[in-house]
Parts: sequence; structure tokens; C-alpha cells
Amino acid sequence: MAITNGYTTLAQIKQALRIPTADTIDDELLELSIEGASRTIDGVADRVFYQTVDDTRVFIPDSNFLVEIDDLATLTSLKTSSNADGVFDITFSASDFQLEPLNAISGGQASPFTRIKAVGDFLFPTYDPKTTNSQEATVQVVGTFGWPSVPVAIKQATLILAMRQFKRYDSPLGVSGFGDIGVIRVGRTDPDVEALVHPFKRIRGA
Repeated sequence: MAITNGYTTLAQIKQALRIPTADTIDDELLELSIEGASRTIDGVADRVFYQTVDDTRVFIPDSNFLVEIDDLATLTSLKTSSNADGVFDITFSASDFQLEPLNAISGGQASPFTRIKAVGDFLFPTYDPKTTNSQEATVQVVGTFGWPSVPVAIKQATLILAMRQFKRYDSPLGVSGFGDIGVIRVGRTDPDVEALVHPFKRIRGA
């Protein structure tokens, strides 16, 4: 199988597990472990670290001046629907909005924009959703969603978790071995993975 939007590579996990490159017998299971670990980290962080290019999404503004958006690497266009009818008829120019946070840095690396502020000629329309023929989602954003690049900590967390998931094939019942005090079971969580992912967990507004 091919890895889709994985945060580590087959070569890296084989190197970490000390599996020779020429040994391909477990490649499919290793790739499955990488993709499974990547999606698990997406769920834990409540965000994805891969990019979707030329994507169009709509959002409900928090106020006339601010809208919280999904992680955005680059913005292509910003439009609003003046009548809240699903037709986005007003196009913002570059001077009409401000992407935030202004200095998007996380863990020493560039991080995405998560908010847009109206600062020019236009505001973000807000409507009571109970009004006839009105829609709450009045802001349309076109661009590249996701992170500018996958953070190093996320790559490392994915590698550790993928290795852990791959080794679970050796302990299908959750038993990793036996010691002086009896059965040794696989722990539910990995503290290193948690520590690596924790700073990237998204906290959304209520």
C-alpha cells in the first residue's frame, strides 16, 4: 500500500527498527502503521499537519470583525455573502483583512493562520440562523489548508507511535511479556508521544 499523508516514511521507520532496506516482507504492515499513527495524531491534536491545495471552505464568523478558520498555510481569496444566501459576492482585497496570529511560530517552526480579522472596507456578515433563507456560513476562504510544513515533533511522535503499533503485532492480546511479578501488559498511552503532540493540540473557542 502507499502511505497517504503520513508524517514519517517507510525508510525512517525501518531505520529506527533496525530493519535492513532490502528486507521488504513487512513493508505493507509498516506503511499501515505509519498511516494509522498519523491519523491518530491528527485526532489527538484536533488538526491535520498535511496540506490540501486549492481548497474552498466556508466559515461562520465570530463577529463582524473576526472569523476563526481551519489551519491555513496560504490564502488565495476571501469572499463574503452579503445576503447570506450562499452566493459569495463580495471579494476582499489584501488591505481588507489581516491573517492571524501575526507571527505564526510554534515549536520554532512556521505555524498556520487560524483567524482572519476584517480591517478594511468590509465586515463579515452575521445573521440570525432562524431568519428565512439565511445561512450562518457567510465567509468563504480559498487557499492551501494545513501546516506550512510538518513540525519535527510531530514527525518524531509519528515515528514512535508507528513503531509501537507495528510491535503490537507481537502482542495481539496486549501482553508484551512476563516478569517476576507476572504478566507485563502494553501501556495505553506513550508519554513521549503525548509530550511531543501536546503543544500542538488545538484549543477551539466555544
